[in-house]
Amino acid sequence: MPTTTNNKNARKATRPTKVGPNDMGKLPPQAIELEESVLGALMIEKDAFTTVADLLRPDVFYSNQNQRVFEAIAALAAKEQPIDTLSVTEKLKSLGTLEEAGGVIYLSELTRRVASAAHLRYHAQIIAQKATAREMIRVATEIEEMGYDETQDIEDLVGKAESDIFEIAQRNQKRDVVQIDSVINEAFDRMKLASQNEGNISGVPSGFTELDKITSGWQKSDLIIIAARPAMGKTAFVLSMAKNIAVNYHRPVAMFSLEMSNVQLVNRLIMNVCEIEGDKIKNGKLSSQEWKKLEYKINDLKGAPIYVDETPALSVFELKSKARKLVREHHVELIIIDYLQLMNASGMNFGSREQEVSIISRNLKVLAKELSIPIIALSQLNRSVESRTGVEGKKPQLSDLRESGAIEQDADMVCFIHRPEYYHLYSDEKTGKDLRGLGQIIVAKHRNGAVDEIWLRFRSKYAKFQNENEEYDDSELPPLPAPGEMISIKSSMGDYADGAQLDNDNNNAPF
Repeated sequence: MPTTTNNKNARKATRPTKVGPNDMGKLPPQAIELEESVLGALMIEKDAFTTVADLLRPDVFYSNQNQRVFEAIAALAAKEQPIDTLSVTEKLKSLGTLEEAGGVIYLSELTRRVASAAHLRYHAQIIAQKATAREMIRVATEIEEMGYDETQDIEDLVGKAESDIFEIAQRNQKRDVVQIDSVINEAFDRMKLASQNEGNISGVPSGFTELDKITSGWQKSDLIIIAARPAMGKTAFVLSMAKNIAVNYHRPVAMFSLEMSNVQLVNRLIMNVCEIEGDKIKNGKLSSQEWKKLEYKINDLKGAPIYVDETPALSVFELKSKARKLVREHHVELIIIDYLQLMNASGMNFGSREQEVSIISRNLKVLAKELSIPIIALSQLNRSVESRTGVEGKKPQLSDLRESGAIEQDADMVCFIHRPEYYHLYSDEKTGKDLRGLGQIIVAKHRNGAVDEIWLRFRSKYAKFQNENEEYDDSELPPLPAPGEMISIKSSMGDYADGAQLDNDNNNAPF
């Protein structure tokens, strides 16, 4: 009898200790009995661990000793070793956590409490949900305490709140495996829809004919990086494209401009649509004919489904929140970000800027997939382009992407903008093609299609890209050098030859 009593006391002592009520008299969300049932099932049912491996981690268990038991089970599973009471006991001994896990008696009790493992996954889901609720409470409490601290910067507080909530959401964003038939049906439906579109455009058309032939339009869930050196026309390109999408095709598009104000952005759009020089837009010195042209053409922009946001130093988490709202309320079909290197991952600590850019690009890809829309992010190139010579040498390469190789890795498509004319290269050495007033779009990476190069007309007076064969005033082109005159990149570019002054988008070049 004394032995029995001692055993009862031992069992009582090894049961999980429940944390008391909080300041509001409420216990944290928990399911101790289900935790014990799941752990017991994992030790008596072969291959049970694979059923719940995607749902459970040690920290989802409320009881500390249950956390230690699951750690041992997970360690055995990782090495494909048998999982039972004896093997878990030995593993806990080797880890030095047997007593912390409740001892041998508690482990044996866990297996005796399991009648059936039939509802194992359902029970594991409840445990995971309780853990998520506790994590939300923890984050909310921390944010509340920081909110009362007047020394805290409000921007840092908002950033931390966004970051913590985002991490919880990402951790719990799981999708079940599906049988392929439903996916085949969806793919087939998309193919049929694409076949009905003019020009076989299945995505969002850019309005640039040759580019759309390569891409079939910007595709849903794709992250597209458009990169160039400063003054190549990145913003002019995406604004020309946004105008095509919203005005010509009546499809909603949103643009996040981290560098320009909304008024500056709209001024650029007015230049593009009305074909009025930027200086005249700024100072209002228009002729009577130009005023009439402005009043007439600006009606194309009024009512256009273009949504602009000028938030500086935009965090990727704030972007996600705004993007979801834009898609939900305005049915936006494409998002443009100008530009990626001006974004931040507020509230998170990084060892380097490269790591932060990696997190940003990865989250942009996740957002594109979540919203099922294409996201276009502009990006800077490093100055290695400037050290190369010749028409071919000046072409950007994937290795020129600035600050992070993860940008290339995360992107479904990488496009470069290259204007040889900027480097005083007026003709193609191989073909003799006149390169004045032309911009080259280089599709350097295309995860779901071919890579290629196309030419567009660039009209610098209006910061406007258009199809190469569209009408334009050829008097805009600069004169060719005199016959026999040799132009070296070094002499013609002066101090720009080494790229020292091309490393900032805020230089004198207006586009």
